[in-house]
Amino acid sequence: MVIESRNTCFFAIFLFERSPFSKEMENIIELKGVSKFFDGECILDGIDLSIRDKEFVTLLGPSGCGKTTTLRIIGGFETPDRGELFIDGQSVKNTPPNQRPVNTVFQKYALFPHLNVFENVAFGLRLAGAPKDEIVRSVTEMLALVKLKGFERRTVTSLSGGQQQRVAIARALINHPRVLLLDEPLGALDLKLRKDMQNELKKIQRQTGITFIYVTHDQEEALSMSDTVVVMANGKIQQIGSPVDIYNEPENAFVADFIGESNILDGIMVSDGKVKFSGRLFDCVDSGFAPNEPVDIVVRPEDVDVVKLDDGMLTGTVSSVTFKGDYYEIIVDVGGFKWMLETSDYEAPETRIGLKIEPEAIHVMKKSEFSGQFGDYSSFSDEMDHMSDPTEEEAE
Repeated sequence: MVIESRNTCFFAIFLFERSPFSKEMENIIELKGVSKFFDGECILDGIDLSIRDKEFVTLLGPSGCGKTTTLRIIGGFETPDRGELFIDGQSVKNTPPNQRPVNTVFQKYALFPHLNVFENVAFGLRLAGAPKDEIVRSVTEMLALVKLKGFERRTVTSLSGGQQQRVAIARALINHPRVLLLDEPLGALDLKLRKDMQNELKKIQRQTGITFIYVTHDQEEALSMSDTVVVMANGKIQQIGSPVDIYNEPENAFVADFIGESNILDGIMVSDGKVKFSGRLFDCVDSGFAPNEPVDIVVRPEDVDVVKLDDGMLTGTVSSVTFKGDYYEIIVDVGGFKWMLETSDYEAPETRIGLKIEPEAIHVMKKSEFSGQFGDYSSFSDEMDHMSDPTEEEAE
């Protein structure tokens, strides 16, 4: 990431006074046709995005998809090469960061090591010339909000990663911005602490009523925290929706593959409510496709039932079984296509089993530029899955 390396921009975000912007509009932020190029490469390609006031929005996607660049444009750290950016209906394309009602929490927090917790949080108010009693009252309130009461005189270098993150959040919130930008702020924390802080961030957002715009590549994080998820790939928005809609109704093969595990197959939409894949005809609940239109089919692993061979709509051979604690993850070879199943019942490798799929479990999608790029689990392993995750050091 590159935001934290530009210290001149960092100081600027704390200097704005109380926002002169109107609070009447439902959409607090609007990006219209925003594009950005670096060294001739298109990083953002005509982004259109509206963000409502008091909403928790997550920009989700793999490394290099454009999510951090979008965040930097909203914060004023980058200027779009094309398109417009509006905050409360006013164009801010050329407005510097310190004149926007926006603050940022960086991935590495960028705390001042020579200042204690109190002074780190008070920094923005002191620069703004706030009275001493207001500074004491506001810092006390913020530290209580992030559950750091009693830590005022502690040095920030003596704090844990989670505590440092809370200090960074308190410092960013103390000037009461309309919008808080969070650039993968949990990336350096261990798994348990990440989960704890996910809950805390959502509580803080609800308590303050501030619009949060959160960047992450972690699908579970996005689904558990957000009101709205914006899935990005190749510099474009692939889908915008609630976590439930994004998971249950992916719009293309990329979204289906990136959000959780998915069995993605080629199919033919024979007619409304009838789709053919894996060599047989299935009932489904989708409609609106042309007769015999080629489509992509998504079936989530938890939506496939294991049944007796004679009762199966499809039959296959168990290739591997992995115990996941509260369920078994099973890879099944069905005519050369490797399905993933999640079931509470153990099935031994090399066992022949039947598969049953209810109409509601079949999701039909239009063909897209991502069709054919994702499919079965022939080469799947947990190790390979984790190796594909970007590290905190990778640049956007």
